[in-house]
Amino acid sequence: MTSTTEPDKAQPLSTEQLSATTLLRFATAGSVDDGKSTLVGRLLHDSKSVLTDQLEAVERVSLGRGQETPDLALLTDGLRAEREQGITIDVAYRYFATARRRFILADTPGHVQYTRNMVTGASTADLAVVLVDARNGVIEQTRRHAAVAALLRVPHVVLAVNKMDLVEYEETVFAEIAKEFTAYASELGVPEITAIPISALAGDNVVEPSSNMDWYGGPTVLEHLETVPVSHDLTSCHARLPVQYVIRPQTAEHPDYRGYAGQIAAGTFRVGESVTVLPSGKTSKIAGIDLLGKQVDVAWTPQSVTLLLESDIDISRGDLIVPSGDEPPSSQDISATVCHVADTALKVGQRVLLKHTTRTVKAIVKEIPSRLTLDDLSQHPAPGQLVANDIGRVLVRTAEPIAVDSYAASRRTGSFLLIDPADGTTLAAGMAGDAFATTTEAADKAEPAAADDEGWDF
Repeated sequence: MTSTTEPDKAQPLSTEQLSATTLLRFATAGSVDDGKSTLVGRLLHDSKSVLTDQLEAVERVSLGRGQETPDLALLTDGLRAEREQGITIDVAYRYFATARRRFILADTPGHVQYTRNMVTGASTADLAVVLVDARNGVIEQTRRHAAVAALLRVPHVVLAVNKMDLVEYEETVFAEIAKEFTAYASELGVPEITAIPISALAGDNVVEPSSNMDWYGGPTVLEHLETVPVSHDLTSCHARLPVQYVIRPQTAEHPDYRGYAGQIAAGTFRVGESVTVLPSGKTSKIAGIDLLGKQVDVAWTPQSVTLLLESDIDISRGDLIVPSGDEPPSSQDISATVCHVADTALKVGQRVLLKHTTRTVKAIVKEIPSRLTLDDLSQHPAPGQLVANDIGRVLVRTAEPIAVDSYAASRRTGSFLLIDPADGTTLAAGMAGDAFATTTEAADKAEPAAADDEGWDF
């Protein structure tokens, strides 16, 4: 296999080179001590993406611990608590580039206590790298990470079977782990799975091909990251503009200016296009589009723009502007799959705030039809509550109609947060509509619970 590193990769990329490369957002996940931070450090180090002063700092800390070689995990474990405990706690974002592609890497925690941070890091990822210790194989946390990747509709998953040096680089060990994980992730609906045997500590198959595993003929981790097809073309999706702010200067220069500002979540808007404002359902036409102080005829995701409409319509923050005839369904009953991220349980009948794009409304958890059992992907019916790191189906009743796309159609406008109204704590991350191929019809067709009589009855 040809090496994926060329001599000129150590040289800084020009602006022209960077603009010509594509961007890949990817997240890493793995259980504690699977070597995830070491993999990330090795990837950055061997791809010549580490500054000299960063490497010198890592070398000093490593020597202070009595280590003869630099501990590359320290390149990502930046918090003092992380270094002291030897675990990743917070999501660490790293930006690097090769001649072929630019990368935004989210190094997410592997400890079960911090699975919530994996949801954060993977929510915008195009690819997830799931690490497995070759000595331990697929464990519960591995299955949880696969479920989260599937739930978040991450289109590409890499299974990195690490520490192959500790199992004598045995092909059968790798093959058995890859077979088990692929079967599990496929049942969840993950569309593409690539398994790569590696040793992050030694550098085998991370950036350079391994001479210790000549039985493996696939790509290295970096080669796969550089060549995996990604598409950021959201311009053909259903156009959506959540309104963040209404601009009314009311100055002598702009006495009648009324613009609706926000970031286009998906799709394209054009001057003269008929639009509908949700949830009111009122319609108008786009009279103008302001972008960076200039008037344009067309704008697309993810540009931040100000739309001017022909009609004076009562529009405020939280409203959604969409093309007429392409409206998402509006409802007070939101059926979704959620990943519960709070330490306190989410219970049936609980009052919450639901935050969808720029809109926040009161809501009640009317039903929790099922909880996913990670071992066999069965649905445990009517659990009554979800605890930290649980994945389950919920039915939420909102105080007013919300226009929500299915998460399968739009990751931006199909997602929401459930928030504790008492202290603002995020309780759960929700994905509207169907999530897994294993979702049962019973969970999808759950009936609302009895009405609440204490002030939040919608």
